Amino acid sequence: MNDRAALLKGIRAWLALFVVCLVLSGATAFPLVHELRWTEDLLRAFSVGDHLPGLAEWIGRVRAGLDQADAEYPFLLYGTDWLAFAHLVIAVAFYGPYRDPVRNIWVVEFGMIACAGIIPLALICGPLRGIPFWWSVIDMAFGVFGVIPLYVVRQRIKRLEALTAPVTAPAFGG
Repeated sequence: MNDRAALLKGIRAWLALFVVCLVLSGATAFPLVHELRWTEDLLRAFSVGDHLPGLAEWIGRVRAGLDQADAEYPFLLYGTDWLAFAHLVIAVAFYGPYRDPVRNIWVVEFGMIACAGIIPLALICGPLRGIPFWWSVIDMAFGVFGVIPLYVVRQRIKRLEALTAPVTAPAFGG
């Protein structure tokens, strides 16, 4: 396998990993009410509350809020449906760099900017919404861990671009 083919294969593998994670992250926003019930049951089954009472308390509070919203104001959960949809749409955008990485590097750079944007969003909106700081740190981790594969992809695309750049003869002027 030549350098170009190896780079392309690596780029596509990293992009596939990123897209799978993005889709899973989005898909989990649809069944929030059920997920929180399952999570709370799982935490209780493993006695997590004995070791991490803050986590168990927070999950219980979020579950109670979602249960109430689901029972009395289900339209509020429509916002998380749109959140999930946005993840899926963004994932589709990464087909461009999968198909033609050099031409569509901007999608990767857009993804990196979006990952960076998670940090100020969590730091500003988390306290405004009463989110515990440690939970905001978990949210920020999505940006930090999300940017890693995109950074690797961007570096490889730049190498691929250098390999495929047309060689121009030096201009001789007179």
